[in-house]
Amino acid sequence: MSSHLFSSLNLREELVTTIDALGFDAMTSIQQQSLPLILAGQDVIAQGHTGSGKTAAFGIGLLNAIDVSTFKPQALILCPTRELSEQVATEIRRLARAIANVKVVTVYGGTSIKTQTDSLAKGVHIVVGTPGRIEDLLVKDNLDLVSINSLVLDEADRMLDMGFQKTLDTILQLIPKKRQTLLFSATFPDEIAELAKRVSDDAEHVSVLDGQDQVRIDERFYEVENDHMRIDALARLLLERATTQTVVFCNTRADAQAVSGGLKSMGFSASALHGDMEQKDRDQTLIRFSNGSLNVLVATDVAARGLDISTLETVINFHLPKEIEVYTHRIGRTGRAGEKGTALSLFHKGEQYRMEKLAALTGRKTTNHELPPKQVLSQTPPRAVMSTLRIEGGKKQKLRPGDLVGALTKNDDESIQIDASKLGKIQIMNRWAYIAVEHTVAKQAVKKISAGKIKGKSFRCRLI
Repeated sequence: MSSHLFSSLNLREELVTTIDALGFDAMTSIQQQSLPLILAGQDVIAQGHTGSGKTAAFGIGLLNAIDVSTFKPQALILCPTRELSEQVATEIRRLARAIANVKVVTVYGGTSIKTQTDSLAKGVHIVVGTPGRIEDLLVKDNLDLVSINSLVLDEADRMLDMGFQKTLDTILQLIPKKRQTLLFSATFPDEIAELAKRVSDDAEHVSVLDGQDQVRIDERFYEVENDHMRIDALARLLLERATTQTVVFCNTRADAQAVSGGLKSMGFSASALHGDMEQKDRDQTLIRFSNGSLNVLVATDVAARGLDISTLETVINFHLPKEIEVYTHRIGRTGRAGEKGTALSLFHKGEQYRMEKLAALTGRKTTNHELPPKQVLSQTPPRAVMSTLRIEGGKKQKLRPGDLVGALTKNDDESIQIDASKLGKIQIMNRWAYIAVEHTVAKQAVKKISAGKIKGKSFRCRLI
């Protein structure tokens, strides 16, 4: 039996069922190297770029060992941001769907700590959260880690970049020393090496950076005359690739806001994503991008943590990152789930030293390409195919995706007919629901929801 296949692993029956249903077959490189070690109970320090399949690697390992009869925290997964915490929790719930009664709770700042405390008090197997909120819960005695037998540090380099070193040390002191520790990082600076020594003294090291997973990303570099020419060059690249959703990375919040504003003034469907935004606005921007209601997301590195668009074809570096190792994180947003992707980067002669550092880091030659001709600037930027409706009701009101589909497609008003084929992604939150609809029927959809009833109740609805 091939060692590349999930079927070669000794997994619990429920996981085998789910993996088959999800269509998983061959493991990615990082899964092939790390998962057998994880299943054997070994500590693992793994280096691999974003999108390499690391979440499934540690998720399958944790779920294979979970004791569903004991409703105490058995695994703790630390992530640098709220968005990544949600992404990781969603993936683990997806993998756990055939295992009865597995409870996964996410905890992070920006939301009610009481709600999270209440969820923990009802019993939990896996806790996923940010270091800051985990520390808050520990200080208030609302989280007990004595039963933890597995600790995961996901995107550990980002956590250190964000200043979580002291918080991590506090948490580590309160977790049983007899445990399995899994540390995943896209880069491996000295600080990560030191952290790895503190969390485990006998970990197996695995690294997947330039192997089979990396070749699916086509990396291209474009030289601009000066900084003022960047927005022009960016517009030309976007217009040439008019049909693809794109993430544009900027080094600062101010740059992200300025670039987004510049693109919108040119007619692009674009929005910024950065740390100065209110959490609600960040959430809605990510929802719009993930469901096809937004073509271009202009983001800072930290704000983009947790962005999980498996079909994202293109990322563009408006500037090369100041810390060149971050480049690996950025381009890992494309070429996911076995798909091919493209990473485009702008630079000028004053940044040649960064190009040299980048070549040294990746071990690959950086080849310059010609920008698309200026004539493309006469083209009209494409509008987003979808629009997003926000309904003022969610899980608390017991709304389900089928309820929204039924409300929009029922034939109670012959003047407003909406076919199910024009509906897109549906996301149900605690108090709100979002549904993507083709922009051609967006106004009719708002009218139909607002004028009708769902489960006998009226709900307000608007376009965002």
